[in-house]
Amino acid sequence: MDRERPLHVAQFVHRYPPALGGAEAYCERLCGYLVGCGDRVTVFTTTALELNDFQFRSEVMIPTDEDSGSQRIRRFRPMTFPLRRYILKSLSLIPHRPWQAATQPSGPVCPDLATAAASFDEPLDAVHAMAFPYTFPIVCAYRLARRRGVPFFLTPFLHLGDPLDPRDRTRRQYTRPHLRWLLRRADGVFVQTPSEHRAVVKLGLPENRVHLQGLGVDAAECTGGDREKARAAWGFAPEEVAIGHLANASIEKGTVDLLTAVARENLRVVLAGPAMPNFERFWQTFPRKDLVTRLGPLGDSQKRDFYAGIDAFALPSRTDSFGLVLLEAWAAAKPVIAYRAGGPADLVRQGADGWLVPCGDVAALALALSECGRDGGRRASFGANGRARIAAEFAWEPKLAMVRLVMWGVALPLPNPRPLPVE
Repeated sequence: MDRERPLHVAQFVHRYPPALGGAEAYCERLCGYLVGCGDRVTVFTTTALELNDFQFRSEVMIPTDEDSGSQRIRRFRPMTFPLRRYILKSLSLIPHRPWQAATQPSGPVCPDLATAAASFDEPLDAVHAMAFPYTFPIVCAYRLARRRGVPFFLTPFLHLGDPLDPRDRTRRQYTRPHLRWLLRRADGVFVQTPSEHRAVVKLGLPENRVHLQGLGVDAAECTGGDREKARAAWGFAPEEVAIGHLANASIEKGTVDLLTAVARENLRVVLAGPAMPNFERFWQTFPRKDLVTRLGPLGDSQKRDFYAGIDAFALPSRTDSFGLVLLEAWAAAKPVIAYRAGGPADLVRQGADGWLVPCGDVAALALALSECGRDGGRRASFGANGRARIAAEFAWEPKLAMVRLVMWGVALPLPNPRPLPVE
């Protein structure tokens, strides 16, 4: 391939900003980086704004198409129908891996997206898809790559759950047979942590096709907020300790465990981000609403004020492949409290820049929160240590450059000319 000419990459993802989420934000950043390098990107995604839009018809959808010349975003409406989840669950039991991947009940099903991918005939150098478990777009990406004879790259964002539990439910859900099938068909897989690297190799991928990337943070996006303004708006006294939590409020992200723990310790917490139905059900009967300030989704300046206003950040999540919000907290010099699960288990250094507690142990979580709340010196020390890691370990440029270099390296004539059979 002539490296003097730009790449043209087809990017597949279940949702794309303004939809909120870690994979969505990363996808936008990667696409922006490629465009900034002179490449061209075509994004195939859905019109869904919320994850629930995959299941239930919503009139609040993102506009279908955007085209800036170097980047085109093509959005397709997810198909919804009565008893959708139960019907797809039944269909996904058919033991045919591509079919199972296309009928994943929790993800979008978009026949129009599949049709558009099948007919895509523009010049193309590589196809990149993300993220598990939303596999319908990934199947479409794989088929396009094989039809066009170009490399197929995958960023799965595997959620590995509790590393000490050999039967962890989250890990089993993210390593089901049809997901392993997709992994093994990728020409390159980008992973975020050493644990994810080991897991993917253990699932059968040759090490030379697994690339340890890691993610980064732009400190300007989460620092420089107005602490006094934020705390005044929240009704916090100057001496009160504010525990922050920015996520899709849910059982999986640890929001329920966090509120249970702060209620035990009589601590105050600030929740930011959208809420999932299982959290709203919990919230209806939660007795200590007086301890909780709910902000909802945040705009850019609101996010900076959020990190300025809190004193520590908690993410007792069972389902984070990395934990970008932990980097944001460190960039703002805030200590973190997390479950020893998934990406945070690799990311957080216990006793140096945060507290790591056993996954699902609410009593241990409450104790860590209590220690954090009492000891301002440790909060300051842990926050400073976290911030010191940002420039050295978590700059975006080398992370994104590595992805582009891998695409260039694999996007070369292969010994067996493509297209290969589509299974």
